[in-house]
Amino acid sequence: MTAPDGPDTADADAGPLTVYWRPGCGFCSALIRGLERDEVAFERVDIWEDEEGAAFVRSVADGNETVPTVRVVDVALVNPSRAEVLRELQERASEHLPEGFDVPEVGRLGRAVNRLLGG
Repeated sequence: MTAPDGPDTADADAGPLTVYWRPGCGFCSALIRGLERDEVAFERVDIWEDEEGAAFVRSVADGNETVPTVRVVDVALVNPSRAEVLRELQERASEHLPEGFDVPEVGRLGRAVNRLLGG
């Protein structure tokens, strides 16, 4: 797995966490900055530069190129919050979180949005 500022790649064997993003996406930037601040290693795949990455996103987002989309081991999360990504990583690959890291809770607003979106 490369560091957060490493090259974009769609290599599924690279590690448990991949963020699919595109330039100009504020939600993508916020999620990436949060994961970098948390010192969580992840792969980045620019769906405008990587057709396989774009195809993966469409396959899990009802044919849309909704970003950020995140793969945590074998689970895809479409437009997740930072807390949702970290919670999923804790459940599926906790050894990839910094030692002693406390995963934040999803707040009331996040839970309400999840219910509205069917999550």
